[in-house]
Amino acid sequence: MDWTPLFDRLGEPGTLAAAGLVIGFAFGFLAQRSRFCLRSAVIEFSRNLVGGKLTVWLFAFATALVATQALTLLGAFSAAEARQISARGSLSGAAIGGALFGVGMILARGCSSRLLVLAAQGNLRSVMSGLVFAVVAQASWTGLLAPARESLAGLWTVDGGAARDLVQVLHIGHGGALAVGLVWLAAAVFWARRQRVPAWGWAGAIGVGLTIAAAWWATYSISRAAFDPHPIQALSFTGPSAEVLTRTLFASDKPLSFDLGLMPGVFLGSFVAAWLFKELKLEGFAGGAPMRRAMIGAACMGFGGMLAGGCAVGAGLSGAAVFTMTSWVTLSALWAAAALTDRLVDQRPQPATPLDEAMPGQPAPAHP
Repeated sequence: MDWTPLFDRLGEPGTLAAAGLVIGFAFGFLAQRSRFCLRSAVIEFSRNLVGGKLTVWLFAFATALVATQALTLLGAFSAAEARQISARGSLSGAAIGGALFGVGMILARGCSSRLLVLAAQGNLRSVMSGLVFAVVAQASWTGLLAPARESLAGLWTVDGGAARDLVQVLHIGHGGALAVGLVWLAAAVFWARRQRVPAWGWAGAIGVGLTIAAAWWATYSISRAAFDPHPIQALSFTGPSAEVLTRTLFASDKPLSFDLGLMPGVFLGSFVAAWLFKELKLEGFAGGAPMRRAMIGAACMGFGGMLAGGCAVGAGLSGAAVFTMTSWVTLSALWAAAALTDRLVDQRPQPATPLDEAMPGQPAPAHP
């Protein structure tokens, strides 16, 4: 694609922000309609429930893998210079941070991306949790919690490049990586046969996965055409949340970036979807106990996501799609910790909440 007309009109930073806005809008709209939520998928799997959320997550995950690896095989994308591959990583950070994020995701009743989607449709609980998440993430990056993050991250590190690239570590090539994605896609189809998933679930989940590949392709393509260096990245919500908060409060004069388009794009996409389908509704905390639980969960996600170098989307979809070793470790730790936390904390029957809402045309999942 020729980006020159957009460079001339918007500048390189503006073009990146525009790409983030468009892709973020698509993600927000599709995530809102499909009820894409890793927390709900983990609960459904660990409790052996039937509700369609696991199918949605599997389709999004598999689509992200297949589409990203297909772009790589076609020569339209390479992750070699992406931070998730090229920079030195932390396996201890991935494991500990992923586990903390999984715990926080259960306590806050949604991961960071889900909180943003719900905030856009009027959920004030998610607004408050999202603010705590962003503040703790920033404190973990450059503030009070940075020394603790650096100490934990330094326990077990891995070199960047081939040592962090599972495609090279496992000697499977990108054709093998594509095959792995197709296996996950087959698993999604198999699981869908056991669950009642409406059209929006299938289409929305596949669309969510495609936005991951679209972000990788867009940032890679722009970086190749641009005169100045720009990061190659996809969707993530830990670092971008902290960055948007910091720039809003302290540094509004910095250049635009993909992340500064992504966050408002996701919010707008979710808001439009909720408005079109008449799902805008103001909601708040029912009492002090749920608020304390949500705040603790959001703080765990903020520190854990920054320690792991990615959230449920940043590591679980974007990083996994390019087969970053640390992202797969984060995703595994996140799943395990979330399932264990749900068993230990929420084993008693729980009423359905907006964070457990069913997909359009489908009854809310029952709790055992």
